[in-house]
Amino acid sequence: MTAIPGVVFSGSLDGRLRAYSSEDGHILWDFDTAVKYRTVNGVEATGGAIDGPGPVVVGGMLFTNSGYGTFGGAPGNVLLAFSAE
Repeated sequence: MTAIPGVVFSGSLDGRLRAYSSEDGHILWDFDTAVKYRTVNGVEATGGAIDGPGPVVVGGMLFTNSGYGTFGGAPGNVLLAFSAE
């Protein structure tokens, strides 16, 4: 998990990345990362389980990896970047 003022980000084994209110826990944002992606370098990428360190928040961006095949998780190979815009 990763926390910033007012928000806690957490990934899950089903590949969902969610933002929760740190005040009452309700879901503010929910994104399914376990899909295929068209990448900037043309290499095929697929999301999967999120089971590891929390997302990184820096410079107005949120970065997370998706795909973790260990212990029965859904494999994948993508690094995702989100902005508030």
